[in-house]
Amino acid sequence: MVGCTPSAPEPVYRIGFSQCNTDDAWRRAMLAGMEKELSFHPNVRFRMLDAHNNSDLQQRQVRELIRQRVDLLIISPNQSGPLTALAEAAYNQGIPVVILDRRTTSRLYTAYVGGNNQEVGRTAGHYAAQLLRRRGRVLQILGTPGSSPATDRDLGFRQALAAHPGVQLVAQVEGDWQPASVLRRLPAVLRAHPDTDLIFAHNDPMAQAAYQVARQQGLARRIRIIGVDGLSGPGNGLQLVEDGALKATLLYPTGGEEAIRTALRILRHEPYVKENVLNTMVIDSANVGTMRTQTEELATQRRDIQQQQRRLREQMRRYASQKMTVYLLLASLLGALLLGALAWRSSRLNRRIRRVLEGQNAEISAQRNQIEQLAEEARRSSEAKLRFFTNFSHELRTPLTLILGPVEDLLSSPTELTPAQHHDLKLVRRNAQRLLQLVNQLLDFRKIDVGKMAVRATEGNLVAFVRELMDVFEKTAHRRGITFRFLPAEPGISLWFDGDVLDKIFSNLLSNAFKYTADGGQITVSIQRLPAANTVRVSVEDNGRGIAEADQPHILGWFYQGSQPSANGSGLGLALADGLTRLHEGTLSFRSQHGQGSTFEVTLPLAKPTTFLDAEPDHLYRPAADSRPDDEPTGPPDEAAPIRSDTTVLVIEDHEEVRDFLVQKLQPHFQVSTAADGATGLRLAGDTIPDVIVCDVNLPELSGLEVAAALKGDWRTSHIPLVLLTARDAPEQQIAGVQAGADLYLTKPFNPTFLLESLRTLLRNRDQQREHFRRELSVDTATVAPQRVDQKFLADLTAIIEANLDRPGLSVDDIARSLGVSQMQLYRKVKALLGTGVTDYIQNLRLTKARQLLLHEGSAIAQVAYQTGFSSPSYFATLFKGKYQVSPSEYKALHAPSQH
Repeated sequence: MVGCTPSAPEPVYRIGFSQCNTDDAWRRAMLAGMEKELSFHPNVRFRMLDAHNNSDLQQRQVRELIRQRVDLLIISPNQSGPLTALAEAAYNQGIPVVILDRRTTSRLYTAYVGGNNQEVGRTAGHYAAQLLRRRGRVLQILGTPGSSPATDRDLGFRQALAAHPGVQLVAQVEGDWQPASVLRRLPAVLRAHPDTDLIFAHNDPMAQAAYQVARQQGLARRIRIIGVDGLSGPGNGLQLVEDGALKATLLYPTGGEEAIRTALRILRHEPYVKENVLNTMVIDSANVGTMRTQTEELATQRRDIQQQQRRLREQMRRYASQKMTVYLLLASLLGALLLGALAWRSSRLNRRIRRVLEGQNAEISAQRNQIEQLAEEARRSSEAKLRFFTNFSHELRTPLTLILGPVEDLLSSPTELTPAQHHDLKLVRRNAQRLLQLVNQLLDFRKIDVGKMAVRATEGNLVAFVRELMDVFEKTAHRRGITFRFLPAEPGISLWFDGDVLDKIFSNLLSNAFKYTADGGQITVSIQRLPAANTVRVSVEDNGRGIAEADQPHILGWFYQGSQPSANGSGLGLALADGLTRLHEGTLSFRSQHGQGSTFEVTLPLAKPTTFLDAEPDHLYRPAADSRPDDEPTGPPDEAAPIRSDTTVLVIEDHEEVRDFLVQKLQPHFQVSTAADGATGLRLAGDTIPDVIVCDVNLPELSGLEVAAALKGDWRTSHIPLVLLTARDAPEQQIAGVQAGADLYLTKPFNPTFLLESLRTLLRNRDQQREHFRRELSVDTATVAPQRVDQKFLADLTAIIEANLDRPGLSVDDIARSLGVSQMQLYRKVKALLGTGVTDYIQNLRLTKARQLLLHEGSAIAQVAYQTGFSSPSYFATLFKGKYQVSPSEYKALHAPSQH
C-alpha cells in the first residue's frame, strides 16, 4: 500500500479579477456566484480587486495583476475605453483575458461573458410601447457615460422606439448607475416634462430612485417605471415589481458562475465559446410571483449546497489530518492501514458529493429555462382570457336592450295590465337591471385591472351626497322593518370626490348590509372628520349575521363568496368597492364578529389628490336610474309633438332582433327602411337620401365608424343626421364615434322613448341648419364659400345654374347630369338643405340676378329678361312682381339716380 501512488492533483491556477465596484446588490450577486462556483475548485487561487467606480484606480490594479503574471485575468470595466489597452496588453503577453458584463472597444480578448445589452434595450423599448399602447412620452435614465452597458442599452432602446412612431423619447438623465445621481438630477427634468408616461432606468436602484421622485411630485400613479437587473431579496427588482413601485424589470443575469466555468475551460485547454451571451426576459406582475418562488427555491438549494460544501471542507480537513497521521505513523502498519482506509472512504465520499452538486447545478439551470417558458405562456394565456372576458361582457348589452326596451314600453304604456302582469313585468325589469348592474361591475373590474378608469372629481358636500344615496334604500328599510339611521358628526363636510365612483362604493356596501341583515334589524351610517389624518371616515354598520373568521382574510377578493355564499351573490360587490376606494386614494377596512354584525369603513382624503381630474359638466353626479326602488312607479312619457309621416329613417343593424325592435318602435312615427350590413346601408343611403340614419357600431366587414366617415364624406349624404348605437361605453370609444361624424352616440341598452325624442331633436336642428343656408344665399351673396361638404355642394350647384342662367330651357335633368347624380338624389339633397325644389331655386337665382341687372344704367327690361333666361318679358314681369310686389319698371324707377 505504501507503494501505491495517488492520482496526480489538479494544478493550482491563479485567477485575478478586476471588478469596477461592489457597491450595488447586482455586483455583489455576481461575486457570490463566482464564490459558489469556486467552492467546487479548491485548486484555484482567486483574487478580487475593487476599483470603486474609478477608472484610474482600475488601470493600476490591472497593471498589478499583469505584473504578478496571473494565469487568467477577468475584467469588468468601469469604462470601456480606458481598459481596452490594458486588456490587449495582457492578451498579447499570453495571459487569457475574460471580459465580464461590460465590453472593451477591442476584439483582442479570449472570451466574453455577459448579457446582450442591446437586446435588453430593445426588449425594454418594445415592452414600453406595448404598455403605452404605442402612444406616449418616455424618459430614459442612463448608466455611466462611456460604459458599454449604458451605450448598448440606450442604442437598443432607441431602435425599438423607432418602430413605434407614437412613442416619443422626450428626455434622458445621466444616472451614473447611482440612485443618488437620479435623486439629484431627475426632479428638474420631470418638472420640465410633467406629461411623461414612462421611465426606463438602466438598473433597478436607479428605477427605485425614479419612483421616489415621481411619488414626491405626485406622479407615481401615472408614470410607469421599468428597471433592469431582476434580483431577488428586499429592496431589489423582484420586490419592487411585487410592491408596485416598478411596472416591470428585465432579468439581467450576473454571469459570475459562467465566467468562472469559462475561465477553467480555458485554463484546462478544453473547448470553450468565445461569446457567452446570457438571455434576458421581462418580469412584471404576471410572472413576478413565479420568479420569486423559484428564486426562493434556488436560495434553499444554494443553502443546501453551502451545507454540503461545509461538510466537504470538513471531510477535506479530516482527510488532510489523516494523511498527516499516515506520514507520522509510518512505522505502525496497522495505523497506516486504518488511516489509508479512512482516506480512501473520504475520497470516495467527496467524489460522490461533487457529482451530486454538479447534478443539482444542472437541474437549477434547467428549471430556470423552464420557468422562463412557463412565464411567457402564462402571460399570453392571461391576456387572451381577459380579452375574451371583456368582449363577452360587452356582448351581453345587446340582449339586455331587447329585454329592457319592451318592458319599459309596456310598463309606461296607457294599456291596462292586470296586477299579475304588472307584477311580472316589474320582476323582469328588476332582474334585467340587476343583470345590467352585474355587467357594469364586470366592466368596472376590467377597467380597474388595466388602469383605464380615471377619477373625475368635483367639490361637494359629502354629507348631502350620502343622505341622497340613502334615500334610495328608505323604502326597502321601511318594508322590512329595519331601523335605518344616519349619524353625521357635522351638517356638512366639503370634499373633492367623483360621484359616480362613490355611488358604486356606498351602494355596494349598503346593498351588502341589507342583504345580510334580517328583517327588524338595524343599519347605521355615520360620517366623521379625522383632522389628525386630514381624512373623513364613512362607516356602514349592521347587526346582521357577520363574517366568519375563516372568510375575513379573503372577503375583499374578486369572486370570493365565503363559506356560506348568498343565493344571489356574485362575489364582485365588496372587491369592486375596495378597488374603487383605492382608485379614489382611500382605504376600505372592516371589522366583524360572526353572528353579531359587521362594520365597513371607507376613509377618504380631505385634500384633493393630484391624480384626480376635474369633472366635465356632463360628468357631475346624477342618481343612477337603476338605483330607484323596484316598486317605484314610472310615469308615462311626455306626449311628443307629431312627426311628418313622410320623414324617412334608415336603420343599419346586423342583429335581426334588435333591427326588428327598432323598426317596431320607429314605424308609427317615420317611414323606415333597413339594412343588415354597412355596405348595403351606404348604398341605400346614397340612393334614397333618408332624413335620418340609425347605425350600429359593430357591423360585419364595414364597421359603423367606417360607415359614419363615408356618409359624412359624401356630399349626397353629408347633411343627414346620424345616430350610432353600441354596446361599448368606454370614453375613448365614444370620442371615436363623435370624431367619425356621429351626431349622437347611444349605449345599449337604450330607452326607446329617449331614442325617439333624440331623432325628433336632430330633425329640428336640421331645419334650423336649412334656414341658415337659405340666409347665406342672400341677394348680395351669389355663392357660398366651400368650407364644408354641404356648402361646397351648394356652391357647385349655384355655379352650374349661374353659368347657364341665360338658357330658358335649363332643366333639372341638365343640372343632375352636370353633378353626376340622379334627379331624385338632387331633389332630395336640395329639399333637405333649403326646403325648396330645384326649379324654385333656379327661378329665385334668376330673379336675384335680374334685380341686380336692373340697377345698371341704360339696361332695358326686355334685355334683362332674356339675359336671365326668361322666355318673354311679360312672363318675367309677372314673376318679378309676384316676388317683390313691384313691377320691373317700378323697381328700376325707385332705384334710378336722382336728376338735378
